[in-house]
Amino acid sequence: MLNILKMIIIIIILLIIILLTTGIKISLQYTKKDSEIKGCLKILILKKIPIYTTKFPDEKDKDKNTEKKHKKHNMKKIYHLLKPCLKDILTYLKTILKTMKIKQIENHIIFGMESYTDTGKYIGIIWAILSIINSINKNIKISAEPTFTESKLDAKGKNEIEIYPLKLLIPTLKLLTKKQIIKLIKGVIDER
Repeated sequence: MLNILKMIIIIIILLIIILLTTGIKISLQYTKKDSEIKGCLKILILKKIPIYTTKFPDEKDKDKNTEKKHKKHNMKKIYHLLKPCLKDILTYLKTILKTMKIKQIENHIIFGMESYTDTGKYIGIIWAILSIINSINKNIKISAEPTFTESKLDAKGKNEIEIYPLKLLIPTLKLLTKKQIIKLIKGVIDER
C-alpha cells in the first residue's frame, strides 16, 4: 500500500514538472470600440489543453461592478512603498521577458484627439515608438492610424505568448523574499 502511494506521488510530481517545463500558452483576443470591450482570454497547458477560458464582458461582472462602491486608494503610500523596490521589479520583469516566447502579437490602434495638430503630433510619437517595438521581434505587428474627426482611442488585437514557469520559479522566490517587496505587498493588500 505504501509503495502504491509513493508511486502516485512520484507520478504527480513528474506530471507537474512536465507541465512546468513545456510551458503555458496565453491567448488574448479583444476589440475595443468606444467604451465597449469584447474579447476572450485562454490559458492552455501543453500548448493545446485549455485550463482557463473567459469571455468579456461577462454579465455577472457588470452586475457586480454596479453594486461595488469605489474606494479611493492612497497612491502616495503605494508609490513610496514601490520606489525602493523598483530596481528589483524591473529586473524581475526582464527575467519574465527572457522566459517568454512571443508567438503572435498583432494589435491595431485608432487614435484621435479634438485638435488636428495634437492628433498629428501624438500619432507621430506613437509611430516612432511602434517602429522600435515592431523591430524587437518578427512576430510583433502593432500599427496605429489617426482619426481627425473625433477624440477616440479604439483598438483590436490578437496576442499569443508562451511562458515557461519553471524558469521563473527561482527568480520569483528571490523577489518574494526581499523585505521591501513584502512591505509593498502588505501595503497594497491594506489599501484594498
